[in-house]
Amino acid sequence: MDTNGTDYRNLFDRVIAETLAQAVRIIAADPVLVIAGAVILHHQRKAAEMRKRHERDGWIVPPVIIASITSRCNLACAGCYMHGRKEKSAAEMSPETLVLLAGQAAELGVSFIVVAGGEPLMRRDEIFRIAHAHPEILFPVFTNGLLIDEEVAGAIAACRNIVPVISFEGFREGTDSRRGSGVYDRLLDTCARLKNRKIFFGCSVTTTRENFNGVTDDAFIRQMIQTGARVFTFVEFVPMEPGTEHLVLTHEQKKILQLVLSDFNLKFPALFIGFPGDEDAYGGCLAAGRGFVHISPSGDLEPCPAAPVSDANLAAVPLKGALRSQLLSRIRNEHGLLTESTGGCALRANRAWVQELVGRE
Repeated sequence: MDTNGTDYRNLFDRVIAETLAQAVRIIAADPVLVIAGAVILHHQRKAAEMRKRHERDGWIVPPVIIASITSRCNLACAGCYMHGRKEKSAAEMSPETLVLLAGQAAELGVSFIVVAGGEPLMRRDEIFRIAHAHPEILFPVFTNGLLIDEEVAGAIAACRNIVPVISFEGFREGTDSRRGSGVYDRLLDTCARLKNRKIFFGCSVTTTRENFNGVTDDAFIRQMIQTGARVFTFVEFVPMEPGTEHLVLTHEQKKILQLVLSDFNLKFPALFIGFPGDEDAYGGCLAAGRGFVHISPSGDLEPCPAAPVSDANLAAVPLKGALRSQLLSRIRNEHGLLTESTGGCALRANRAWVQELVGRE
């Protein structure tokens, strides 16, 4: 594997194209969804070529941008990564900055803008604005789902490149224990609203050592498919708060998860995606622009959500310039130092080294 060359990026582009093509097959019975999916799939192919042209010119554009557009939330979930970042209070990116970000991302060949928070739907009008303006980009919105009332569900139905991804922690007991009493039943109501409008949506599961067996069981998958979910994202737990290290997946569980998701993709009419995924196949972590970058609520361009370190802010620097960040380049050049750790995230475990890179001449 050429970890510093193009092999891993070519592989990631193929995985993206195959995933989107599989999504189009899943929604084949719904003409409205198929049209929207075909537009996005066509753009992804063009975007991959654009990224290759940029690479030949000496700079890297990742296919995925994770944009945490707010730190505000209507819940206070245990182990929330945003709380664990322990950031100083700063103004959120302005609506104008978000519009510029989306436009610049489209011009550069970004395929996905993953919208996160906090609770991103606290800025729902701005999400709808940029998604309507860029139908060629897919906007997965990772949400706790509680703000999706009838009005919001209707607005999402009118913007088919938005994919709500709702947080579940398994069945009622697991979800309510982390997110609050009664949340599970309220989320089932949200799923019903989305299903009734034939919206392509999914669920996100923070996968821990404790809930692993339950959320990878066929019974949970069948229940969620019955609610209408057609994409499942399994996010490996990262211990952002002290005292939560015991929840990190074991090495064996991480390996099993990849096998389970591959099996699910063959067994069920849905997409199953792991994050960060099979890092061995990509020669290591895909952060720092190798596959994705993260943008903080205040507009800092960061290697990943678990590494709140930056040397460029989008309020001051266009995305094209920010992606030339020395910090990102240094991490990519030295990412071989980021070996698999017991902490669930190599960048998080080596955050002192990442911080040191900012000041390096």
